[in-house]
Amino acid sequence: MTLDERLENVAVIGAAGKMGSGIAVLISQEMAIQKLKPENKDKIYRLNLIDVSERALDGLRSYLRAQILKRAEKSTVLLREIYKERKDLIENGEIINEFVNDTYELLNFSTDIELVKDASLVFEAIFENEEIKIKVLKQLKELCKKDTLFLSNTSSIPISYLDEKAGLDGRIIGYHFYNPPVIQRLVEVIAAKATTEELKNIASELGKRLRKKLVSSNDISGFIGNGHFSRDGLYALNEVERLKEKYGYHGAIYIMNKVSQEYLIRPMGIFQLIDYVGVDIFECLLRVMRTHLGDECLISELIDKMVNNKILGGQYPSGAQKDGFLKYEKNRPAGVYNVVKGKYYMFDEDWKAGIDKEINPTNEKFVPWRALLMDAKKVDKLKTHFDNLKNMNTFGSELALDFLKETKAIADNLLVDGVADSADDINAVLMNGFFWIYGPINNYI
Repeated sequence: MTLDERLENVAVIGAAGKMGSGIAVLISQEMAIQKLKPENKDKIYRLNLIDVSERALDGLRSYLRAQILKRAEKSTVLLREIYKERKDLIENGEIINEFVNDTYELLNFSTDIELVKDASLVFEAIFENEEIKIKVLKQLKELCKKDTLFLSNTSSIPISYLDEKAGLDGRIIGYHFYNPPVIQRLVEVIAAKATTEELKNIASELGKRLRKKLVSSNDISGFIGNGHFSRDGLYALNEVERLKEKYGYHGAIYIMNKVSQEYLIRPMGIFQLIDYVGVDIFECLLRVMRTHLGDECLISELIDKMVNNKILGGQYPSGAQKDGFLKYEKNRPAGVYNVVKGKYYMFDEDWKAGIDKEINPTNEKFVPWRALLMDAKKVDKLKTHFDNLKNMNTFGSELALDFLKETKAIADNLLVDGVADSADDINAVLMNGFFWIYGPINNYI
């Protein structure tokens, strides 16, 4: 079957979740475009959106309509071409509303997993729990057609393991969208040993249709993105343990978050990133990788304490950031959690000024990530920035340079361990999936 044929009936499992809902937006738009081609006018298209909660599906309905409308408003040239034979549609607003309605007609919302029985493509986007994933994949195998293909959004579980345990005979591939899928350009593609050539080709063509940057990772737990992120986070967590004696947990977290954002010129500090992903998700990544790699170093007592204290981060349905290592007001850090005291230490300007002076006594100003993002001279400016760090000889610059060295060492090990095939692949994942403006494998040290 061709991709066009498979797009006539598609299912998303876990459709109301953070990742599933974004996947649903992308696939619904591509299906609508296919449906509206003159040669397909007599075909029936269905996108089956399946989740366990009716309440969550209600939220999904609202989210999809808003997102489909937003994307349609940015695609008026394409939509005018699609509807060029419709003489009754003149204004852009009329065309946009028609596309939203046509897209919405494709959608089935249900808590009944048996709705997958006619699907030719199934996207699995449920919680990162391998026992649940395997159980669901086994169920899908029994319900679906013998030639149905499965794309799993797993972020750390080896695809060969899922394939073997669910008995899918190579009809599964890792298709790891980054959060949020509607905005993020990267999709990490992970083929199992037995993944069929047909599925590899379908995955490649679909990525091009969705205008995603596909980067292949080898099938080793954590893959490229989370293989690096988890160890990057662990390094910061270990530094917190070292610094806590002098600064307390809240001070140490503040320092490492500030250094990783401002000194390393990242879009957010490492603890903001862990909060964004979810502290519990980070703990899950470590557990899955520890299990499949047999590496007992992939663990953090601090992360485990945070999860036990139900300080989990993540986002509200509105997209607002939930409290995690940091407390947020209007989506900006306003305090730091102290796990020993079990409460947030709210930022005090005098306290912040004291720590800032200790790590940056000369009050050196750094160019922020956003200012360099689209700067044509950012490569030269980055070199100048890191050269300056080497000459500063401050506590903050030492922390930053050590972090930069560790970041590169982690990436180098991903090559040595065969997770990635090239430095370019590693840099592409961090720059496209995490919005870094330089890759971890660089010449800045």
